[in-house]
Amino acid sequence: MATSEPRRIGVSIELKPHAYDPAANPELFEGVVARRVVAFLIDFVILAIPVVFVSMFIFVAGIVTFGLGFVFYALLWPAMVIWAIAYYGITFGSPASATIGMRVMDIEMRTWYGSPAYFVLGAVHAVLFWITVSALTPLLLLVCLFNERRRCLHDMLVGTVVINNEMRASSLRTTRRPA
Repeated sequence: MATSEPRRIGVSIELKPHAYDPAANPELFEGVVARRVVAFLIDFVILAIPVVFVSMFIFVAGIVTFGLGFVFYALLWPAMVIWAIAYYGITFGSPASATIGMRVMDIEMRTWYGSPAYFVLGAVHAVLFWITVSALTPLLLLVCLFNERRRCLHDMLVGTVVINNEMRASSLRTTRRPA
Protein backbone atom coordinates (compact mmCIF):
# COMPACT_ATOMS: atom_id res chain seq x y z
CA MET A 1 0.00 0.00 0.00
CA ALA A 2 1.41 3.36 -0.97
CA THR A 3 1.63 6.03 1.69
CA SER A 4 -0.45 8.44 -0.41
CA GLU A 5 -3.51 6.14 -0.50
CA PRO A 6 -6.19 6.50 2.16
CA ARG A 7 -6.02 3.94 4.94
CA ARG A 8 -8.95 1.55 5.17
CA ILE A 9 -10.15 0.56 8.59
CA GLY A 10 -12.34 -2.37 7.53
CA VAL A 11 -15.75 -0.73 7.89
CA SER A 12 -18.03 -0.73 4.88
CA ILE A 13 -21.63 0.32 4.77
CA GLU A 14 -23.83 -1.06 2.05
CA LEU A 15 -26.99 0.95 1.57
CA LYS A 16 -29.74 -1.07 -0.02
CA PRO A 17 -32.35 0.60 -2.22
CA HIS A 18 -36.02 0.74 -1.24
CA ALA A 19 -37.71 -2.45 -2.35
CA TYR A 20 -41.20 -1.01 -2.74
CA ASP A 21 -41.78 1.89 -5.10
CA PRO A 22 -45.22 3.47 -4.75
CA ALA A 23 -45.04 4.88 -8.30
CA ALA A 24 -44.29 1.48 -9.86
CA ASN A 25 -46.50 -0.60 -7.52
CA PRO A 26 -49.31 1.60 -6.13
CA GLU A 27 -51.37 -1.50 -5.28
CA LEU A 28 -48.95 -2.31 -2.45
CA PHE A 29 -49.92 0.90 -0.61
CA GLU A 30 -53.57 1.28 -1.57
CA GLY A 31 -55.78 1.48 1.54
CA VAL A 32 -52.97 0.52 3.93
CA VAL A 33 -53.55 3.35 6.44
CA ALA A 34 -57.21 2.49 7.08
CA ARG A 35 -56.40 -1.22 7.23
CA ARG A 36 -53.63 -0.54 9.77
CA VAL A 37 -56.08 1.27 12.05
CA VAL A 38 -58.54 -1.66 11.95
CA ALA A 39 -55.68 -4.15 12.42
CA PHE A 40 -54.50 -2.20 15.47
CA LEU A 41 -57.98 -2.38 17.00
CA ILE A 42 -58.12 -6.15 16.41
CA ASP A 43 -54.66 -6.60 17.96
CA PHE A 44 -55.60 -4.38 20.89
CA VAL A 45 -58.59 -6.61 21.66
CA ILE A 46 -56.38 -9.72 21.35
CA LEU A 47 -53.89 -8.18 23.78
CA ALA A 48 -56.59 -6.97 26.19
CA ILE A 49 -58.58 -10.20 26.56
CA PRO A 50 -55.96 -12.13 28.60
CA VAL A 51 -55.23 -9.03 30.68
CA VAL A 52 -58.91 -8.65 31.56
CA PHE A 53 -59.17 -12.33 32.56
CA VAL A 54 -56.01 -12.14 34.67
CA SER A 55 -57.33 -8.96 36.33
CA MET A 56 -60.59 -10.68 37.19
CA PHE A 57 -58.69 -13.69 38.56
CA ILE A 58 -56.52 -11.41 40.73
CA PHE A 59 -59.65 -9.64 41.99
CA VAL A 60 -61.29 -12.93 42.97
CA ALA A 61 -58.04 -14.13 44.55
CA GLY A 62 -57.85 -10.87 46.49
CA ILE A 63 -61.37 -11.35 47.83
CA VAL A 64 -60.76 -15.01 48.73
CA THR A 65 -57.44 -14.28 50.48
CA PHE A 66 -58.86 -11.27 52.37
CA GLY A 67 -56.77 -8.77 50.44
CA LEU A 68 -53.46 -10.64 50.13
CA GLY A 69 -54.13 -11.54 46.50
CA PHE A 70 -54.38 -7.87 45.51
CA VAL A 71 -50.58 -7.75 45.71
CA PHE A 72 -50.51 -9.50 42.34
CA TYR A 73 -51.89 -6.33 40.71
CA ALA A 74 -48.34 -4.97 41.07
CA LEU A 75 -47.17 -7.72 38.69
CA LEU A 76 -49.93 -7.08 36.16
CA TRP A 77 -48.35 -4.06 34.45
CA PRO A 78 -44.96 -5.72 33.83
CA ALA A 79 -46.77 -8.85 32.66
CA MET A 80 -48.82 -6.76 30.19
CA VAL A 81 -45.65 -5.23 28.75
CA ILE A 82 -43.99 -8.63 28.38
CA TRP A 83 -47.16 -10.06 26.82
CA ALA A 84 -47.38 -7.21 24.26
CA ILE A 85 -43.70 -7.41 23.30
CA ALA A 86 -43.88 -11.20 22.97
CA TYR A 87 -47.09 -10.99 20.90
CA TYR A 88 -45.64 -8.47 18.45
CA GLY A 89 -42.26 -10.20 18.29
CA ILE A 90 -43.73 -13.64 17.66
CA THR A 91 -46.34 -12.52 15.13
CA PHE A 92 -44.01 -10.23 13.19
CA GLY A 93 -41.34 -12.93 13.30
CA SER A 94 -43.72 -15.47 11.77
CA PRO A 95 -43.58 -16.32 8.05
CA ALA A 96 -46.52 -13.95 7.43
CA SER A 97 -44.61 -10.96 8.92
CA ALA A 98 -47.88 -9.69 10.35
CA THR A 99 -49.86 -9.63 13.56
CA ILE A 100 -53.20 -11.45 13.67
CA GLY A 101 -55.03 -8.18 13.02
CA MET A 102 -52.77 -7.42 10.07
CA ARG A 103 -53.40 -10.91 8.66
CA VAL A 104 -57.15 -10.35 8.91
CA MET A 105 -56.72 -7.05 7.04
CA ASP A 106 -54.35 -8.55 4.40
CA ILE A 107 -51.35 -6.37 5.19
CA GLU A 108 -47.81 -7.26 6.24
CA MET A 109 -44.68 -5.57 7.54
CA ARG A 110 -41.39 -5.73 5.66
CA THR A 111 -38.04 -4.05 6.07
CA TRP A 112 -37.59 -1.08 3.75
CA TYR A 113 -35.36 -3.19 1.54
CA GLY A 114 -37.90 -6.04 1.24
CA SER A 115 -36.91 -8.67 3.81
CA PRO A 116 -39.53 -10.21 6.11
CA ALA A 117 -39.67 -9.00 9.69
CA TYR A 118 -38.11 -10.98 12.52
CA PHE A 119 -38.68 -11.30 16.28
CA VAL A 120 -36.37 -8.52 17.49
CA LEU A 121 -37.57 -6.11 14.81
CA GLY A 122 -41.17 -6.82 15.75
CA ALA A 123 -40.47 -6.29 19.45
CA VAL A 124 -38.57 -3.04 18.86
CA HIS A 125 -41.30 -1.88 16.46
CA ALA A 126 -43.92 -2.46 19.16
CA VAL A 127 -41.92 -0.60 21.82
CA LEU A 128 -41.36 2.37 19.52
CA PHE A 129 -45.01 2.31 18.49
CA TRP A 130 -46.22 2.52 22.08
CA ILE A 131 -43.68 5.25 22.93
CA THR A 132 -44.63 7.37 19.92
CA VAL A 133 -48.34 6.82 20.53
CA SER A 134 -47.91 7.93 24.13
CA ALA A 135 -45.97 11.05 23.21
CA LEU A 136 -47.34 12.06 19.80
CA THR A 137 -50.78 10.49 19.41
CA PRO A 138 -52.27 12.70 16.68
CA LEU A 139 -48.96 13.27 14.91
CA LEU A 140 -48.32 9.55 14.60
CA LEU A 141 -51.07 9.10 12.03
CA LEU A 142 -50.46 12.44 10.35
CA VAL A 143 -46.93 11.42 9.36
CA CYS A 144 -48.19 8.56 7.20
CA LEU A 145 -50.48 10.88 5.26
CA PHE A 146 -47.56 12.99 4.02
CA ASN A 147 -45.20 10.37 2.62
CA GLU A 148 -45.67 8.22 -0.44
CA ARG A 149 -45.01 4.87 1.28
CA ARG A 150 -47.56 5.60 4.05
CA ARG A 151 -44.95 4.99 6.75
CA CYS A 152 -45.66 6.11 10.30
CA LEU A 153 -43.00 7.68 12.49
CA HIS A 154 -42.11 4.41 14.24
CA ASP A 155 -41.84 2.67 10.85
CA MET A 156 -39.26 5.22 9.76
CA LEU A 157 -37.32 4.86 13.00
CA VAL A 158 -36.97 1.08 12.69
CA GLY A 159 -36.77 0.90 8.90
CA THR A 160 -39.99 -0.91 8.07
CA VAL A 161 -42.84 -0.47 5.64
CA VAL A 162 -46.37 -1.88 5.84
CA ILE A 163 -47.79 -3.06 2.53
CA ASN A 164 -50.70 -5.07 1.23
CA ASN A 165 -49.87 -8.75 1.16
CA GLU A 166 -49.29 -10.43 -2.19
CA MET A 167 -52.80 -11.88 -2.41
CA ARG A 168 -54.48 -8.49 -1.91
CA ALA A 169 -51.96 -6.68 -4.12
CA SER A 170 -52.51 -9.14 -6.98
CA SER A 171 -56.29 -8.76 -6.70
CA LEU A 172 -55.88 -4.98 -6.81
CA ARG A 173 -53.62 -5.34 -9.88
CA THR A 174 -56.22 -7.39 -11.75
CA THR A 175 -59.11 -5.05 -10.90
CA ARG A 176 -57.18 -1.93 -11.93
CA ARG A 177 -58.09 -0.81 -15.41
CA PRO A 178 -55.30 0.01 -17.85
CA ALA A 179 -54.93 3.73 -18.63
